[in-house]
Order: sequence, then C-alpha cells, then structure tokens
Amino acid sequence: MTTIAGNLQHVRARIATACERAGRDVEEVTLLTVSKTFGPDAVRAAAAAGQRAFGENYIQEGVNKITALRELGLAWHCIGPVQSNKTRGVAEHFDWVQTVDRLKIAERLSAQRPADRPPLNICLQVNIDGGLNKSGIAPGDALALARAVAALPRLKLRGLMTIPEPAPDFEAARAVHANARALFDHLNAEGLALDTLSMGMSDDLEAAIAAGSTMVRIGTAIFGERAMPRD
Repeated sequence: MTTIAGNLQHVRARIATACERAGRDVEEVTLLTVSKTFGPDAVRAAAAAGQRAFGENYIQEGVNKITALRELGLAWHCIGPVQSNKTRGVAEHFDWVQTVDRLKIAERLSAQRPADRPPLNICLQVNIDGGLNKSGIAPGDALALARAVAALPRLKLRGLMTIPEPAPDFEAARAVHANARALFDHLNAEGLALDTLSMGMSDDLEAAIAAGSTMVRIGTAIFGERAMPRD
C-alpha cells in the first residue's frame, strides 16, 4: 500500500469514527482531497485508492492537472480565490467552485460556463467567525447573495463553505462550525435547496462533522506537507 493510499485509509477511518460519535451516517460526509502543489502522480495514486473528488487552490495548476488527468473522470473543486480575470478558466474546466463571495464573480462564471457542460456547482464562502484575514461574505449578507446566485443560468447553488480561524480545542471549534450549520439551516428554511456544507480540514474534521459538515477538505493528512505554490 502506498503512503497516499494508507493516509487515505486513515482519514476515512477518522471520518467514520467522527460520524459514529455524532450519530451520523458516514455516507453523509464527502471527502474532498486537497491536491494543491502536488503533481498528477500524487492525484493518480489517490485515485487508484478510490478517491474521486479533488480540490485545487491555484487555478492554472488545477487546469493543468484536470487536462492531464481527464481520462480518470475525477470531480474537481476550485477552493481558492477567484479573481475576475481567472473566471473563464474556472468556468470551462472545474466542476465546483467553493469560494464565491461576490455576485460579479458568479455572473462571470455563469456567462462563461460552456453550454455543453453541466451546471457549475457553487458554494458561497462565508466568513463565519469574522476573521480579519479571511475571504468570504458576512453571514448577514449570505441570504441575498444566495438568492441572486441561485437565479443565474448554468450555475447550481449547492451550499456554503467556511474556513474559520484555528480554535483552541474541540468544543470551541465545534461552536464555530455550529454557527455555519445554523446559517445553512436558515437559508434552507428561506426556500434555498442547499445540500452541501463544506467545513473541516485535517486538524478539525471531527469538530466539523459533529457540527453537521457534509464535506471535509483534507490535504496535509493525505499528501503530507506541501511544497511551494506553483503559480
């Protein structure tokens, strides 16, 4: 068993244990493997171990891997910031964008999504804890943006994504993630059919699952420490 395959097995076991402790079905939580700065060979190794969903922060690096590995039929998530001059590459190549926090970006993605491709899946990035250095809309602005994005053609609004500041312990982390879950539930109560709450990474996946995460984004625990960014 390769190191990546073994690490994937360990992370899946962590997810299963966290779900059991939270009284949840493990099938409710998707593992998104964050492959930024790791090359196609690392992605191939993870895919050979059964992993299908991959997240990329750097758009050109992600496009290069998507092109090189197209025959594997993987699902690709853009989980890094999207600037206006990079939306076309995202719209044409990725399956998901988890970092939308401005209507202008969503409108460009909608206009540039090829008509022969399925709708681009969208998560709104929410700055759930008010971190000064974090992207994302304020929780109070989420409903208006969600309604506007949901009305755009060639996009499918799926849910929310958060990256809170590191918490000192499990309970503190769970409390912050619970605020995101409450916002997610509020938007659904307002008539938005959301099914994805992307929160939790290598250090806090257990707390995120306890709070209701449906997707955890794991990189370091699978691929190891990262090299320098490629673009």
